[in-house]
Amino acid sequence: MPRTNGLDRRTFLRGAGSSVLLGTAGMSSLAAGSGLLGARRVAAQPPARPHPPAPDDYDFDEVIDRLGTDSVRWDRAVAQYGDGIVAGMGVADMDFRAPPCVTQALAERCAHENWGYMHRPASYAEAVAAWNHRRYGIEIDPSTLVFTTGVHPGIIAALHTFSPPGTRVLMTTPTYNGFYTDLRFARTVTDDNPMIVDAEGRYSIDFDDFERRARRCNTFILCNPQNPTGNCWTAEDLTRMGEICLRHRCVVLADEIHCDFVTRGNTYTPFATLDPEIVANSLTFKSGSKSFSLAAMKVAWYYSTNPDLLERVKANTRADLSTLGMVAMRAALNEGEPWLDDLLVYIDANHDAAESYIRDNIPGVRYRKAQGTYLAWLDVAEFAERIGAAGTAARESAEGSADVTPEKVVQRWFAERAGVFLNPGPGYGTGGAGHMRMNLASSRKIVELALNNMAEAVAEA
Repeated sequence: MPRTNGLDRRTFLRGAGSSVLLGTAGMSSLAAGSGLLGARRVAAQPPARPHPPAPDDYDFDEVIDRLGTDSVRWDRAVAQYGDGIVAGMGVADMDFRAPPCVTQALAERCAHENWGYMHRPASYAEAVAAWNHRRYGIEIDPSTLVFTTGVHPGIIAALHTFSPPGTRVLMTTPTYNGFYTDLRFARTVTDDNPMIVDAEGRYSIDFDDFERRARRCNTFILCNPQNPTGNCWTAEDLTRMGEICLRHRCVVLADEIHCDFVTRGNTYTPFATLDPEIVANSLTFKSGSKSFSLAAMKVAWYYSTNPDLLERVKANTRADLSTLGMVAMRAALNEGEPWLDDLLVYIDANHDAAESYIRDNIPGVRYRKAQGTYLAWLDVAEFAERIGAAGTAARESAEGSADVTPEKVVQRWFAERAGVFLNPGPGYGTGGAGHMRMNLASSRKIVELALNNMAEAVAEA
């Protein structure tokens, strides 16, 4: 049975106990010396309302009970495996309260109590441009920004523009599973470029294979930082990919939605900061939805230095944006920076805690700390072999169960024995076998509960 340290699931979620893996003192010490690259603090633009609370007021240790709120991360996991789920560690959204400035901006707008058609003033595009310039030195003409309801609709519009139905789309894999849904919607097919992984779990590009595939593709979907492996691509890697794509007239579609999440000692290089000729063969897609836990608000954007590419994709873009989504995103970009900077330190410590705990306590599972994102890419191949997952999958498939893989057997095993929901690796394309994805964007109490339960279950196996 899943463990909750003597508490039922809802009792734990409503009033979790003290931290075990890495206490508040350890987190504060790490914060003082972290020097997170790509997360430097700068003065926010003058706020239109009282300044948000001081960083010390941000309680990321608070456990938010999201059960019963139609949360994909929690309620869908319970729907699949039952009430025994105590740690929903799948879908990539965060379990933290949104920045206080967002809540306040939404409350002020709701108080108006009128929901007629919205006029979008220049301040919304200016907030996006200022954010990218302030944190990453990217110069964006606000008048060229194109808003969409999400990165997915933007990428689909680009696929409709450059990749006719039936043509190939290049992707370095394993990669974000949502891209495969986008390709199916656009009636295109994937051309997977499997990454090379070394004995330590580091991923790198097979450039010979990449170029061979680029010759026959119209578009390349770049994930930077890489979901699920956590790679923050270097300028050299990006330049080499960009040069190959330029040489073969393959347009780069850079999904950089995780760009604000970089772990200590690493850095995010925007594709838009490369050589201008390379950049002109690309569009970049971003949102603050990951950064500020605003996925349900449905606001994203894309930009390019190439007006021809931009206008062609705009012709296939239709975004019906909500007033509350725009209000929330503008507030986050203008005033949420102190909150995000403190959150980055907290999530970095979650990565450290997970890496050390898995190494010391969960035999058969390996995790090398990600360079970016708040996701952990777990190597479970040895553990899957230990529990005979391949044989179970083959037997169930022969008995008529659809699409059973060893990784889905592992998913079920941890869900039923530890109450922990993880994402199976094969969904992330070629190279995903033998892996599971774990979301670490939660209170450390939830991360600890998940890891402790997994360790106990494995010890009893």
